This record gives sequence, C-alpha cells and structure tokens, in this order.
Amino acid sequence: MNLELTGQVAVIAGGANGMGRTIAKAFAAEGAGVALIDRDPVVEDVAQEVAGHGVETLSAQVDVTDFPALQAAATRVEENLGAVRHVVFTVGIDSGKGGFPFWNLDPSDWPRVYDVNVQGAVNTAHAFYAPMIARRQGTFLFFSSVAGQIGSQTDPPYSVSKAAILSFMQIAAKDFAAYNIRANAICPGMVQTPLQQRIYQFSTADLPDDERPTYDEWCAQKIGRMAVLGRLVSQEEIAAMVVFLASEHARNITGQALNVDSGWVMHW
Repeated sequence: MNLELTGQVAVIAGGANGMGRTIAKAFAAEGAGVALIDRDPVVEDVAQEVAGHGVETLSAQVDVTDFPALQAAATRVEENLGAVRHVVFTVGIDSGKGGFPFWNLDPSDWPRVYDVNVQGAVNTAHAFYAPMIARRQGTFLFFSSVAGQIGSQTDPPYSVSKAAILSFMQIAAKDFAAYNIRANAICPGMVQTPLQQRIYQFSTADLPDDERPTYDEWCAQKIGRMAVLGRLVSQEEIAAMVVFLASEHARNITGQALNVDSGWVMHW
C-alpha cells in the first residue's frame, strides 16, 4: 500500500531504541524525513542509520521532561527539515519494581514514572502543536499499553501512567479536531523489549531454580494464557500500524486506542 508519506516530516520522541527506532525506519521507508529525539546519545548514530533510506534526518539529544529543551528541538526541526506533519511519542519507563500488591512499592516509586510517561507526552504535544495548528494538518500518536486498560498489577505506576496517556490522547483529539489534526494511541500487547525482560526477571525471581522457566518458555506460557491468537507482537507490526495511522488512509480515525496485542484486550 502506498501511504503517500514521501516528503513529509515525522518526529519520533524516544527514537533511539526499541520501538522508536523501528518506527523511525518505517517512516523513512515510506519516504518521510525523520527527526529523532531521545536523551540517549546513541540517537545520533540511529539518525545516521535511518538516513540510509535516502531521507533527511535530524537528531536531538533531549530529555522529554525538559520542556525548554523540547521547544528548542521543535524549532530546530522546523528550520532544518521543514514543516512537521507527524509526532509520535514512544517514550516510556517502568518503576523497575514488581507490584502485586501495589504496596510492595513505595509512594516515592511513582513520580518519576509519571514525569516521563505522562508529563513527557504533554511536553511533547506542547512543543510541536502550534505550527501544526497554523497549517491545519498533522497527526499525533501516543504510546499507551494494554496495561493501561486492564489495571495490570505487574508494575502499578507504569499501568496508571499508560491509562493517563489514553485520557490525554482523547482530550487532544477533541481539541485538535477543529484544526484537521488527529490524535490516537497505540496499545501494544506483549512485545520483545527490554521491559519484558525485566518483567520476566521479577516475575520469576522467587521461583526455585528447577521450576524457573527460561525467558522464551515464560513468554510462550504468558502469551498463550493471555492472548487468543497466542502470538507475540513484533516491533515491525507496531510500526506498520503507526505509519498507517499517520497516512490519509486513516483520515477518519481519531481519539482511538488501537490495540496491537494478538487479541489480549477485548471490550465487550
């Protein structure tokens, strides 16, 4: 399918690693210029890698909790790559601790997760919205999670922050609608990421050695229990949905939380 994104500019917040990196490559493969924002210095190397698709790229080593730095990055993107058409917020951290019950965590474990996952999304939207409104076109895509829909006990601060992302996305979709700007959220299911590795570690830490499954065995057992299709979701499948939502083929999709989860969450 020709998504007709050639020559457009996409900003990927959290573009240095994992999902963000894969999404940046997917936009580049469609001919879009890509700006990558991340606090990880490797973001410069990733931008060069993405440029291998023959598109213009730009990198900015910025922490999304630093709003003035984000504003400066937004100005730089517009000046060097041109009009921003799409903003994708893939940034997300976990508490680094297991929940279940929630009081296994301290109240002090929550604020940093909120600051990055929720305030970071708000900061990013504030940094880029004004010229997009003036041009009356564009899309925003925020990463939530199935954990934000089901009250997952695995990491309570993470789950609550991802639920907040859904509310903010819907607010943004309503506010942007009059300006022909769409906002949606992606809710991945079980994807092979460093976060899944950490969940495996604290989920199996108390098991005796002879009862502890390998990581691959644990993944297969969990996805088999939780998702009707019983398949892990690949980063490339997530990226394909992201670029589709940015295209005019999705022109009537806004305010939606789209689950790419192998049938994990179903709303009856």
